[in-house]
Amino acid sequence: MNILDIADPGERHLGRAIQLQAQQHGAKPYLLFSEEVYTFAEVNQRVNELAAGLSGLGLKPGERLAFFMSSAPEVIFLVLAANKLGAVWVPVNTDYKGAWLTDTINRSRPTVVVTDTAHAARLREVRDSLSVPTLVIHGAHESIPGAVSLESLYCEGAGEPDMSGLHAGDTCSVLWTSGTTGKAKGVMQSHNVWFNAALAANEACQYGIATDDIIFTVLPMYNSAVWVTAVFRALFAGVPLAIDPTFSVSTFWQRVDFYRATQCFTLGAMHMFLWDAPAREDDATHSLRKLMAIPMPPTVAGPFCERFNLELVPQGLGQSEAMRLVAPVSGRTQPPGSCGSVVPGIEARLVGDDGVDVATGEAGELWVKPLQPHFIFNGYFDDPEATAAAFEGPWYKTGDMLKRNEDGFYFFSDRKKDAVRYKGRNISTFEVELAARRHPSIADCAAFGITSEELASEQEIMLDVVLKPGETLEPIELAQFINANAPYFFVPRYIQFVESLPYTPTNKVQKFRLRERGVTATTWDARVAGFKAQR
Repeated sequence: MNILDIADPGERHLGRAIQLQAQQHGAKPYLLFSEEVYTFAEVNQRVNELAAGLSGLGLKPGERLAFFMSSAPEVIFLVLAANKLGAVWVPVNTDYKGAWLTDTINRSRPTVVVTDTAHAARLREVRDSLSVPTLVIHGAHESIPGAVSLESLYCEGAGEPDMSGLHAGDTCSVLWTSGTTGKAKGVMQSHNVWFNAALAANEACQYGIATDDIIFTVLPMYNSAVWVTAVFRALFAGVPLAIDPTFSVSTFWQRVDFYRATQCFTLGAMHMFLWDAPAREDDATHSLRKLMAIPMPPTVAGPFCERFNLELVPQGLGQSEAMRLVAPVSGRTQPPGSCGSVVPGIEARLVGDDGVDVATGEAGELWVKPLQPHFIFNGYFDDPEATAAAFEGPWYKTGDMLKRNEDGFYFFSDRKKDAVRYKGRNISTFEVELAARRHPSIADCAAFGITSEELASEQEIMLDVVLKPGETLEPIELAQFINANAPYFFVPRYIQFVESLPYTPTNKVQKFRLRERGVTATTWDARVAGFKAQR
């Protein structure tokens, strides 16, 4: 373990971090990619050589380098090289195509876009619509006419770029949000925010680093989580990071053992796919010791740990704009379902629609006020109106609805734009969906609000449901199931069976599209059917 010692907070710069690790622990392995192994010194040298090549292409401080690539060491080289030049990196989701891909790249206004052979075809299809001076390809660059080979950019023997004018608060990345509630926004993130998030993960005793730890990641590198939980964690702690470009249920545990990995982070349904896989006699025989799995259903957590013989790390809460909001507290037992307490460095409020703080136990929007410079994002890229709308004076309005108990522990309730207010009660669509998904016939569902006929300021719950193949279910049966297993006010007034849900390329449901469609001729209406939920 070679934890990076940065005495001066002003030196919190990602380019400086790899330089220091190369100087202090250069011979230690940093990146593992199947059979490839790169030490800290080798990574730093590759970064310097690539920085020289990018500079030769015309990439200047403050300009943007976008990448549209599979997870690989070269992505990390690009990120650190751009930051050593004072430039900004922009991840582009590799599931994007067509107009969505074009819009994301053009709105980023990049000087350079880097792709690989696996994604070159999609980029070639929209090339004439892109406002990009230079395209670079990792691999066969001939697949796009006029593109530059990434391999040709490495300037052998290049020294350290001059980083003396770079600062911890500089914007180093732009992260595009998913666009689930409207047009996507580009979150401008500073070096300091990445340091805060990754160092906190390493310092927490529940998720600490041991001398023999090896972090394993299967997350895509367009996702901010991979940088916090893997790339920068390993960089700052001085431990190896093993990278696989994709997640596979059938080979996950073999890959864990291949790298002798001890820590991992899974997101979305990854860990549930592992849980749902047929049990094996060797399920508990592997090198993994700790897993952070978000979100993990509380009812599955205990059996999951027992079956796979590992420790689940308590969950926290963050977002692209503010990566550290709520986290587990060292020495305190976290209640089931809690995401922890507010982290040092911010002041927090839970605020109702009237702008007044809600009472303990009630759901309110989390507002935070940074107590330190560059603790949250630097605003939205090219969007001062959206930036202004996200703040109320010094308070950043997160859009997340939480509840707080008397002991100061927080519990996620819903996204504010997704919550439903009916008869004076804020109802979490997230919790409604959890209740509905317990039915064995349901493959997926989405709950959202429909404006009440009686009062325009209130909404009724509507639930769109996708059934598993071959399953049948009557709406009233589902309403009765939810009524029997959840609070009566979780029972939707409207239920609609659909073939599929509208997803963004990041697999998030676009509920605004469901609200726009609203009630149809085939929608089941509890009131019309004469069904009344029992208290």
